[in-house]
Amino acid sequence: MKRVGIGGQAVLEGIMMKGPESYALAVRKEDGEIATELTPYVSFGERKKLNRIPIVRGVVNFIESLYIGTKTLMASSEYFLDEEEDDKKSKKNEKEAVKEPEKEAVNEAVKGAENTPEPKNEKKEEKEDSKGFMIVTLVLSLAFAIGVFVLLPSFLSNLLYKVTDSDVLVNVSEGLLRMVIFLTYIILISLTKDVKRTFMYHGAEHKAINCLEAGDDLTPENVLKHTRFHRRCGTSFVFIVMIISILAFMFIHTDTVWLRMLSRLLLIPVIAGLSYEVIRYAGMHNNACSRIMSAPGLWVQRLTTKEPDLSMAEVAVRAVEQVIDWREYVKCVRENSFEK
Repeated sequence: MKRVGIGGQAVLEGIMMKGPESYALAVRKEDGEIATELTPYVSFGERKKLNRIPIVRGVVNFIESLYIGTKTLMASSEYFLDEEEDDKKSKKNEKEAVKEPEKEAVNEAVKGAENTPEPKNEKKEEKEDSKGFMIVTLVLSLAFAIGVFVLLPSFLSNLLYKVTDSDVLVNVSEGLLRMVIFLTYIILISLTKDVKRTFMYHGAEHKAINCLEAGDDLTPENVLKHTRFHRRCGTSFVFIVMIISILAFMFIHTDTVWLRMLSRLLLIPVIAGLSYEVIRYAGMHNNACSRIMSAPGLWVQRLTTKEPDLSMAEVAVRAVEQVIDWREYVKCVRENSFEK
């Protein structure tokens, strides 16, 4: 077995885990049952050598994470939408059962059903509609994120040129403003009940990965023993992006608003690629340099992860079990016998 870096994401009442050849979704339904879905998937990085080039692989990984994350988030919400629809249908049927249907009405309904043509390609159309909706959701989410966390701080900080000529001061102010907006956003959304539970599942996801990488048996009880923080977390990635953006934008000198915003947009892929390399290095090494790199992101994870309960740890275990043979993996960790 090869050593792999399993990653995941918290979704609505569940967890997505991505392994080397597939990704899995595990969701705790309202009846207490854990529903799982396994999707075979070849990573973009494995399809072309170009996608494995440093910096480029960071951009590719970012796009891939957005795609899978959005898809599984929408899939998790469908479990609860379906249950709501079933409840409505059940209540409706109960009401209709109270009244004795007239014979003629029943006959007419039967005749209508016989004359009604069967729907063609209904599932295919639903699948296409779902895919189209997902793409629209992804685009709108990206537009919102870029507008609020990239363009807005750039526009507001540009106003400082009215009182100072220092490019360094303006650029540093832009970076700090971006961090303040991001942290404020995280704090505000964490006040809602659903997001609080999602942050708990986020903690369960990290704990499960830490348990696996430590070589402990992957049981819900063992999962809870591990830390809820992880160096390769997406939260850490976002925060590293903000830090690197401060350094990168210091080399761009312009007080023209539209040029300033355009430069930010054009540098997004480069900064994302560099940030990925930082996170990747920090996740693969344990030295003073990697600990310094990881420190800011681990601190922010105190906001985006919460301590999970045993039932959430069980969902995390089920998600991992779908994508990897954890017993064999743990054995290799203990014996240090991974393929070179």
